[in-house]
Amino acid sequence: MTAATATGSVWTFDAIGTGWGIETPHPLSSATRAAVSAVVDRFDRQWSRFRTDSLVSALAEGRATSVEAPEDADAMLALYDEVDAATGGAVNPLVGDALARLGYDARFTLAPWGDPEPAPHWRDVVAWGSGILSLSRPATIDVGALGKGRLVDRVLQTLLPRVDGDVIVDGSGDIAVRGAPVRIGLEHPYDPTRAIGVVEVRDAALCASAITRRTWGTGLHHVLDARTGMPVRAYAATWAIADTAMRADALATALFFDGGPELAAAWGAPWVRMRTDGAVEWSPGFEGEIF
Repeated sequence: MTAATATGSVWTFDAIGTGWGIETPHPLSSATRAAVSAVVDRFDRQWSRFRTDSLVSALAEGRATSVEAPEDADAMLALYDEVDAATGGAVNPLVGDALARLGYDARFTLAPWGDPEPAPHWRDVVAWGSGILSLSRPATIDVGALGKGRLVDRVLQTLLPRVDGDVIVDGSGDIAVRGAPVRIGLEHPYDPTRAIGVVEVRDAALCASAITRRTWGTGLHHVLDARTGMPVRAYAATWAIADTAMRADALATALFFDGGPELAAAWGAPWVRMRTDGAVEWSPGFEGEIF
């Protein structure tokens, strides 16, 4: 996605394996940048399956059966419950091992080392409460369906008390806007120099997902159906607008499956999605322009 914004100061940095940008009216102080970096680093150390020292890696490798629950555990896992139910089990936070079998593993082998396998029924394995996150057996938690959106929200929450004026947090396609409205282009999944439409976002978040990002090999990409362990085939890209980036990110994943539009309607969230044959669908409440 591309955003057309007012002139301001932009801080760009890399985090959780992708590029980020924060736009504010004036340059951020070193203390504010340090506060943002601390939030990002803590989230990464807790939830990254690509780090050997993370909490989810300790659980996946059986080095621990339970850990102190990260502060984001309840919000993210409770939302997974909703998305899982809405999509009939297609979205599941234990999809990490299925991704690894196809080559998207902690070593970035990017070559399948096993046949696709469905993710386990996660509620039979994952439990949380009373400050504890535990697994009944080793398994790999992957919060990619909504985790980046959650981190965008956390970064925005860190910035708002410290910034006087408009704020845009862009986590490489997951964008949260506070203040003046921002026109955002919907990037064509097969041609990043083009947009299929544009929408104005104000005091909300817009998140996108596409099968043409994080791809490797023929037909291999990061959006899997947890019920089969196979990459999705029907849709190429999705966009969703919601009150928080975590919800928008979750919907951008859910929209690859049956049940996604119904969940978006229940949340009052407008959306757009493109099929792999190029056809574009959008919700009745979408107020942007499709070209």
